[in-house]
Formats: sequence, structure tokens, C-alpha cells
Amino acid sequence: MDKIKILRRYLFLAFPLVFAIAALGQEKPWYPSEWGAQDQRGAAHRMTPEKVLEAIQLIKQGKIYQLGRVYEEGMPTGRSRSYRLHIPVPLGPAGKTDTIAFTEYVCADIGQVGTQLDGLGHVGIGNLFYNGFDQREFAKPSGLEKLGIEQVGVFFARGVLIDVAGYKGVERLDKAYEITTEDLKGALQQERVSIHTGDVVLLYTGWGNLWMKDNMLFLSGEPGIGLAAAQFLVDQKITMVGGDTWATERWPLEEKDVWFPVHQLLLPKNGIYNLEDLDTSELARDKVYEFAFIFAPLKLKGATGSPGNPIAVR
Repeated sequence: MDKIKILRRYLFLAFPLVFAIAALGQEKPWYPSEWGAQDQRGAAHRMTPEKVLEAIQLIKQGKIYQLGRVYEEGMPTGRSRSYRLHIPVPLGPAGKTDTIAFTEYVCADIGQVGTQLDGLGHVGIGNLFYNGFDQREFAKPSGLEKLGIEQVGVFFARGVLIDVAGYKGVERLDKAYEITTEDLKGALQQERVSIHTGDVVLLYTGWGNLWMKDNMLFLSGEPGIGLAAAQFLVDQKITMVGGDTWATERWPLEEKDVWFPVHQLLLPKNGIYNLEDLDTSELARDKVYEFAFIFAPLKLKGATGSPGNPIAVR
């Protein structure tokens, strides 16, 4: 009987420890989100009125930097995406004023070519997207019934540029170079800038200088943040990350059959937006590391992303 009692006591003490060890190996649940189980805006909630006022205080010169690329045929799209613009037969001339007018017809993956904002309906994990929404229930041929880009609203926040190429002392980072947490921290320290909650963080890698100059090389891969650096940005509770590459994260990866894990960490797991194919070269050239960031995505109902021309104002 004594041996049975000892065994029972051992099991009583051991079971909690076994469960605790097992829990350490399990990933923390990533939904429902901190903004509620029905939320569709994610980290955009961090752009509070206080954040807007903080951004306004950074405007000292009134100088505007356009961060968007020109949308044109021949721009690097890749990934079976396309862009075409056609000018139909003009309207008119008409009336005594001899009025004539042109219009345009655009055929494109409009939310996912050129400068593009990845919405929370762009990338998921299996069937689950941000907040655990199941794509089998909301993804329709006519558009997303949840997480459409029209849910996002306007971005008006403090912007931070992290010039990783400048920090590393190169004109352009190498293809597939993984930007580390140490790179981000080192560049921020060199710039004497810190990241605040709700910020928009943009990267300069120099890779964007290949745009319309060597599209094949541009699309063949890119430098970018790895999972550790992305987690560092997530921990800072930012609203958005982006840069002068087509995916923000490094590509290609060394691991086989691993596809865009940083996208999965940012979008579905944390509701943080991703802004791609920016031109951050002028910000880097002028050493503008803090600025007001402004961007109003198009209200394309049910779309996965939005084109546009974000601006930085110093």
C-alpha cells in the first residue's frame, strides 16, 4: 500500500509538470485578436488621435516624399500578375464647345501589382485568416465578404525609416540577405531613432533601385527581414511594415517548402499590414528617419489589397 501511495503522489506531482512542458512546445493561440473576435481592421486600431497628433509634430519643413512607384506596362510584376492600360476611342467632339474627352480601361491584379498594400485578406494559414476567419466562409468570386481592403481606413501615423543598406555600408543588400534583429537595432541606434507603438516602419535595402532597370534580377529574389526581425517589429506593436522590395521578407529561403512565413506572422497572426514595392530611396538619401506617413487605400470592396501613392512629410 505504501508503494501505491508513493506512486499516486508521484503521478499527482508529475502530471502538471508534463502538461507544462507540453505547453511550452505549443504555439500561443493567435485568435481571437486583441481587438475582439469580429474585428476586421487589426493593427490599424493603433492609429489613435494621439498618434495622428504625434505625426503632425514631425512636419517641420513641409517637404513631401512620394513613395509610390509609377504604374506602367513593363514594371516588374511576376507571380502571374499583370497590368494593362488602354485608352478607348475618345468621347466627342461634342456640342458647340467641341468638347472631347479620354478615359482609360485598366486590366490588372490591381491590389497586388506595383506599390501595393497587403490587406488582412491577402495571406492566411491553411483556411484561416486574421482573427481566425475561415476563407471557405468569406472568400467569394465577387470579392471577400470579410477582411476586404475597404475595412482598413486611412493611415496617418508616425513613420520611421530603417536604412539597413546604409547601416551595412552598401548600396544594395545582397539577394536573399536576411535582415536580422541586430541589423534593425543597430540601424535605429545609428539613426538615433526608436520605434513607438502604432508606427509605420519602412525599410531601405537598395534593392528597389533595380526597378525598371533590371526587372529580372529584382524579381529573382530579395533581401528582407527574417522571422526573428519580424517578431521584433511585432513586439514593438507597430501598425505596418514595408519597404523597397516586392515582399518585405527575404527570398528565397533556405528551408524547402516554406512559403512567406513573415507574411503569415504579420497579417493573419498579428493584423499588421505589409506595404510593398515602395521607393524609399529619397528618404534614405536625405537621411529622413522620422516623418508623418499618410496613405488612403482605395475602398475596393472585397479586395485583398490596394494600389496607391503613400507619402512621407517632414
